[in-house]
Amino acid sequence: MRVVVAAVPGSGKTSMLKVFSKLKPEVRVVNYGDYMLKHAKELYGIEDRDAMRKVLPLEAYRRVQVLAAREIASIDGDLVIDTHLAIRTRYGFYPGMPSEVVRVLRPDVIFLVELDPEVVLERRRKDLLLESTRVTEIGTVVTRREREIESPEEIELHQMMNRYFAVAAASEVQAVVRILNLRGVPQTRPFEHAEMGARALAELFP
Repeated sequence: MRVVVAAVPGSGKTSMLKVFSKLKPEVRVVNYGDYMLKHAKELYGIEDRDAMRKVLPLEAYRRVQVLAAREIASIDGDLVIDTHLAIRTRYGFYPGMPSEVVRVLRPDVIFLVELDPEVVLERRRKDLLLESTRVTEIGTVVTRREREIESPEEIELHQMMNRYFAVAAASEVQAVVRILNLRGVPQTRPFEHAEMGARALAELFP
C-alpha cells in the first residue's frame, strides 16, 4: 500500500504523521521534499526548500521532482509519502505530482486533509518562521521556510487546487482520492485534529 498525504501549509500535517507513526510503526513515512532537496543540493547547490520553489527554473524543478520520485519508488513495503499537490509559485499553482511523477510513484490512495482556512491562518501566524533539523535515512535535513500569511479566501482556493490536482493525479494511475474534511470540527484539546487525521490514515492500512 502506498498513500500520498497532502494538505496546505499550516494544516498540522507533520504533527498528524508523528501520531500516525505511533499507531502504525511498521509503515514507513517519507517526505518527498527531503528527497527533492537532496537532489537540488547535489545538482544546483540549493540549500533550502523555499529556494527550490522560488529560485530554481521550472525545468530544473521538474528534474529534481522526477529524480526524487524514482528514489522513493524503489523503497519496499507499505509507504506514506508526505508531499504537496498544489504548489504556489510566482506564476500560479504548479502540480506537486505531475503525470511523470505520479506514474513513477503509483500511489494507491491520495489522502487530503482540509481545515477551516481561519484555523490554518491562525497556525501560520504562530509559526511565521519554521526551522527544523531532522536526521533521516538520506542524511540530515535542515528546513527553513517562511510561513506565508494569506487571506482565508486564498487558503481555501489552495485547498480546492489540491483537490483538482489530486483528481488529475489519481486518474493517471487509477488511485483512490480520500478527503478528510475537518472544516467546522472543533478541537477540544491540542492536536486533536492531528489525532483525527492519523486515525483516518491508519484505517487505510490493514
